[in-house]
Amino acid sequence: MTTTLDIRRPSPHVAEVWLNRPEVRNAFNEGVIAELTTAFTELAADTTLRAVVLGGHGKAFCAGADLSWMRAMAAFTWDENRADAQALADMLWAIYRCPVPIVGRIHGDCYAGGVGLAAVCDVLVAADAATFCLSEARLGLLPATIGPYVVRAMGEQAARRYFVTAERFSAAQAQAMGFVHEVCAADALDTKIAEIVATLVANGPMALRACKCLVQDVAGEALTPELRGETARRIADIRVTEEGREGVQSFLGKRKPAWRVGAP
Repeated sequence: MTTTLDIRRPSPHVAEVWLNRPEVRNAFNEGVIAELTTAFTELAADTTLRAVVLGGHGKAFCAGADLSWMRAMAAFTWDENRADAQALADMLWAIYRCPVPIVGRIHGDCYAGGVGLAAVCDVLVAADAATFCLSEARLGLLPATIGPYVVRAMGEQAARRYFVTAERFSAAQAQAMGFVHEVCAADALDTKIAEIVATLVANGPMALRACKCLVQDVAGEALTPELRGETARRIADIRVTEEGREGVQSFLGKRKPAWRVGAP
């Protein structure tokens, strides 16, 4: 039974995962980490899903690590710290590799590990007043487990600055560096997210997953003959599927594909 998350199914093809610790600005601890890992492992296995929204209740998306958890970690041995950090790394991996596109809903504070949670989403929508900070260096630490995802999401040059300065940056700055895709007023946040979710749900269910996987697999790879052959194989594979054939035939026939029949 989940105690730190609010998981909803507003429609058959959409899930919402809400961080539900508003009293601590959705800061995470070992309980949140375990429940997020379980939640996204289960969502990954749900073949009916076409989109997941990840957000936070209350005044903030996620303020990073819970202070009580940090106090406990101060007394950890190296082995205990290693196991604790591995659990966080495994959680981030479970979210990142979830085959369903994830839309991040960012408002208020998005700090430290919260930036890591944002970075493993596929589409980020932020309220214009949201603030971001990779604050680890201020505490004599480093954003190690979230680092690979944050560097991929914001780019190496931006990461070189914000990892070492621990400066706050705005939603507008996050968008300028390519980390955030859409910025809007707080009262328009849910409308914008609903628009993006609607576009996801309208697309081919298998194609959504294949497209997400393709980006992860080819990003940063050298353009070798092997990669060119692999991409040719992937498009050939999907062209001969029932969904691929239906998508092309519905386009040529100027009708809705089967996965959208009955949809508005």
